Amino acid sequence: MEANTRDTGRLPAAFLTPGSSSFMDFLSSHAPEQMPGSRPLPPVQGAIEAPHGTTILAMTFSGGVVIAGDRRATMGHVIAQRDIEKVFPADEFSAVGIAGTAGLAVEMTKLFQLELEHFEKVEGSQLSLEGKANRLSTMIRGNLGMALQGLAVVPLFAGYDVERGKGRIFSYDVTGGRSEEVGFTAVGSGSVFARGALKKMYRDDLTEQQVCTVAVQALYDAADDDSATGGPDLTRRIYPTLTVISDEGCRKLTEAEVAELVTAVVDGRLQLPNGPQAPAL
Repeated sequence: MEANTRDTGRLPAAFLTPGSSSFMDFLSSHAPEQMPGSRPLPPVQGAIEAPHGTTILAMTFSGGVVIAGDRRATMGHVIAQRDIEKVFPADEFSAVGIAGTAGLAVEMTKLFQLELEHFEKVEGSQLSLEGKANRLSTMIRGNLGMALQGLAVVPLFAGYDVERGKGRIFSYDVTGGRSEEVGFTAVGSGSVFARGALKKMYRDDLTEQQVCTVAVQALYDAADDDSATGGPDLTRRIYPTLTVISDEGCRKLTEAEVAELVTAVVDGRLQLPNGPQAPAL
């Protein structure tokens, strides 16, 4: 589908015809070849070498939710990128953290942002957080063909539910199956170690500052045991990304704020290399 560039500059009729408030439905009807999951791939043997994002985690607290990620992308046993961004705002009150094939994940995130913006412009209101989570599930399901060829995208979705007045977290599998997580969760290659750390340190009465510190501690533990997860790189000043979502909206912590958290965590690890100790009872 191409715009008419020969005369008045008017858009094609497809752009002016009332229809669904979903941009994905519009794209599927008028330019299906542009949908990520519609692109045919040649037959391949073995794993496809492409940069992969790794560890993402999220935690709720009394004022909302925090979503955080490390900065490393790997390609096989090679570090493909040291400072990749893995957490993106979806709209004013939600964010997506990407794990899996980095290029497809970023493209899916941009399409998801456009989907939410399109809905808001057409309907004059935002989707509910539940609706946003369902839309993302549909997009992941559309990528199933590529996932079966090794190009999987498994994001983590978190946001502040304005109707319920609290933060919520949703995780997914490669088929688009959606699960709501209580308290905390993590996805990616280092998620096992991150969840283990969160299980020992998370409490539902933590403040925003404390939750952000726990996030850095958990990512540190993930990097300590998972080679695909990048720890804080003090020499290059590459730190994890943290985004806080509350009733005031979505706010990414500045580099200075994250650096202060990281410095405190690293200084503590000089005394306790394995991190904070949980009581036995």
